[in-house]
Amino acid sequence: MAIVSRKVSDLSGQEGTDIDFAQVVVRQHPKLDQPKALDVLVSELDVFKDIGDLVVLEVRMPDTSTRDIYVRLSDFNKASPDMDAVLRAARGTRGRLPGSRNGA
Repeated sequence: MAIVSRKVSDLSGQEGTDIDFAQVVVRQHPKLDQPKALDVLVSELDVFKDIGDLVVLEVRMPDTSTRDIYVRLSDFNKASPDMDAVLRAARGTRGRLPGSRNGA
């Protein structure tokens, strides 16, 4: 007796070898409460159209809740007359705030 393992696409049910497959992680979807992984044939990836220049924002509310917002780059740039300068001057998310000193 032998055990046979087959890999099939979660989208089409078509069979392939490991080298034929990509893993697609669905990180956010209205009907999911946690990420899910799909095994998809590389040839099937074209069904997922890339939006293009996308900016992903994490919004942290005063009540400590967070949410992600996905915005086209052109819409993001409308938030300020010179968004490139705003981003250059913005503080990083790690380390000390600009201008702060350790052990004054």
